[in-house]
Amino acid sequence: MHPKASLTPSRSLPSLLADLSALINSTISLPATPPLLASLLEQLNPVVDSLYQTRFSDYATVVSTLELLQAELNHANSLVRAPGGPHTGLLQLSVREIGRRLGLVQEAWVDVPVEVKEGVDMLKAEMVGVRFEGVTKKKNAGAVADVEDLVVRIKTGDEEGIVNAGLEIDGLIEESVLVPEECAGLISALFGRICLVKSDCRVKILSMLRRLAGYTNCNKEKMSSSEYLSSIVRCLSRDEEERREAVGLLVDISDVSKVRQRIGRIKGCIVMLVALQNGDDLIAKSNAEKLLGTLSNSTQNVLLMAEAGYFAPMIHLLNEGSDMNKILMASAISKMRLTEQTKASLGEQGSIEPLVKIFTAGNLEAKSSALGAIRNLSSSPKNIQLLLNSGIISPLFQLLFSVTSVLMTLREPASSLLATLAKSEDILLHKSVPQKTLSLVNLSSASIQLNLLNALTNITSHQNSKRARTKVRENGAIQLLLPFLTSQNKEIRVAALNLLFNLSKDCKAELDKPFLEETYIAILVNVVTSQLASDSEKTAAIGTLSNLPIKDEKITEILMKANLVPLLVYLLGTKISNELLVERIAGLFIRFTIPSNKKVQNASVTSGVITSLVTILSEGSIRAKSKAAVSLSQLSQNTLALSKVKSSRSLRLYPSSETRCEVHGGYCTVKSTFCLVKAGAVSPLVRILEGNGRKADENVLEALSTLMQDEIWERGVMAIEKASGIEAIIKIVEVGNLKAQEKAIWILERAFRIERNREKYGEVAQVLLIDLAQKGNQILRPMIGKILAHLQLLQLQPSYFGDAS
Repeated sequence: MHPKASLTPSRSLPSLLADLSALINSTISLPATPPLLASLLEQLNPVVDSLYQTRFSDYATVVSTLELLQAELNHANSLVRAPGGPHTGLLQLSVREIGRRLGLVQEAWVDVPVEVKEGVDMLKAEMVGVRFEGVTKKKNAGAVADVEDLVVRIKTGDEEGIVNAGLEIDGLIEESVLVPEECAGLISALFGRICLVKSDCRVKILSMLRRLAGYTNCNKEKMSSSEYLSSIVRCLSRDEEERREAVGLLVDISDVSKVRQRIGRIKGCIVMLVALQNGDDLIAKSNAEKLLGTLSNSTQNVLLMAEAGYFAPMIHLLNEGSDMNKILMASAISKMRLTEQTKASLGEQGSIEPLVKIFTAGNLEAKSSALGAIRNLSSSPKNIQLLLNSGIISPLFQLLFSVTSVLMTLREPASSLLATLAKSEDILLHKSVPQKTLSLVNLSSASIQLNLLNALTNITSHQNSKRARTKVRENGAIQLLLPFLTSQNKEIRVAALNLLFNLSKDCKAELDKPFLEETYIAILVNVVTSQLASDSEKTAAIGTLSNLPIKDEKITEILMKANLVPLLVYLLGTKISNELLVERIAGLFIRFTIPSNKKVQNASVTSGVITSLVTILSEGSIRAKSKAAVSLSQLSQNTLALSKVKSSRSLRLYPSSETRCEVHGGYCTVKSTFCLVKAGAVSPLVRILEGNGRKADENVLEALSTLMQDEIWERGVMAIEKASGIEAIIKIVEVGNLKAQEKAIWILERAFRIERNREKYGEVAQVLLIDLAQKGNQILRPMIGKILAHLQLLQLQPSYFGDAS
């Protein structure tokens, strides 16, 4: 048996064509080459030469097919060289294969001149129909006995004997001397051996069966048994040539109704046909597509195709099928387990529009099936966009507002779909949706209420949803949410809390008085303090409290009376893994550390808030770190004044200078003066600047700048430098945003007043600063000028800096 070429081309076309020409000429020159073969090969030579200039529709497939042609030419060459001369039967079969493969190459040609095409067609026909002397017997009175002998040889012979029998069958078919009664035995014998031989021989058997199928329609009927069809289907999963012949045979016999009825039921058949239709082999791909098209007249087959990922027939029925077929297809989509990729693929191929039409105009059964299908597809973000563009919002709300009893059962899945659609920011283009959704909440059952609350939460969470949030608040959402906040249904309670958090994002005292009522605040505090509340409830409640106006002292007083700060400190001490909860606790601490309320600051620090804040600097998310830095900055703003007071009171108790704070110069402690140095906060603040996250830079630099007030700036610089902070701040000048750069340059200006820092960091900073002065924002130039003056570099480019005195 001759070797098979790889499916993946491994050689260049010019190299392959040169080898083909050499092989053809070598075979022609062999003494044992039959004259007829030499003549055919001489006609093949100019065809090969013409391929150098020919364009192809698929280069890789052509190269692979040419490699198969070369393999068959090698096989013919070896047959000619065989001791005792060539076996004419095998040689005839080989030449016919060469003709078939030449036809495969021809199918990929583009813009071939008519005369060239006609010449190749004639050569292909000659090769496929070639006859060498002594291969077949003439039909005579013993023909029946000859066929019986063929059947015996096919059943009992070796693979070479089967191939030779095939040549004799070809001869009988060409002479049209086979009678229908004789064919049944041949077909049975061939199918009996197809699973018992190697791949090369299976290809020959499939080829023989195709010849027999093309001989009479009766033969196609004889091949329509489930057993025979199963044997063919098994060949679909094997080598390239075998797959081609198998799918070709199925196409050949698919005009028989029994074949169409049975083939789709054979396990794995549809799946393998879909795989071939998606494959790279153009011949098998084309035949598989034809066969799938033929089989799609059965809805069961269409469903099997869809399960295998081939959706075109299903979408065709959704668009143009009968009402019953449309319902059947929609129901199938609603029940299918689809990956995100296949959901998106179904949407891209056009399933959304017909489903929306079925949902809009169909009867109850149609609406139900379409709604189920749409819900299944709606988890794909791409499909959400298609749905919003398809006009589904209006019929969806018609259903939600319906009081018709037969439609009431669809309100729950409809509300669930609305919640999903609301995940897209494009929902905001439908301006009436928030108000309509809100108006439905109190009129619905618990399951529908949950979906509607989730829909409102999704709508109000979008980046550009400020207008929607305002409209929802103006329509009484806050008062409406009060009973939901204390609902026994945990899911509804969480949904209501999340919605309340979103609505609190733009809270202003003069506009949103309900937020400021003690009833609401008490409910939120109870959620935070309750041991039964989940992390998600606490996260939403704490987030809402952190959004309330910080300067409202009444709210602060209520929260302090509720002993909320110690509880928040305790929560953080339990090492909670919910990053969002930590972030929102850090945000709420900002209220309890504002510089103007030293009493609240003192109470908060006594509760351990500074330790918690420093822990967040090391372990929290970048957003949590940013908020923690704000609180530490607010506390540190009062440290110098508190240090002076503490020092005057403690002078007799602490006479040694060794007990003084290295920055503030007084007697600092964490609890009495809120000192960043004593709290060990300087190094974690610097590490944030050294990291890759940039969202906390401004707040961290603001906190560090509190160590550089006029009275203490030099000692503050030393503390920051000791923590490797100067290098980190120089980095922010390079990578930070404008506000962060401005704060960093302000600190560096003071740092470079000190000669030791100029010597240690000046060379690193100067190139960056000069470049920033030339290319950066003009706001930074005067401050950069001051630094370069310290570095004695201002005279290099004085025009960049203006007045740097």
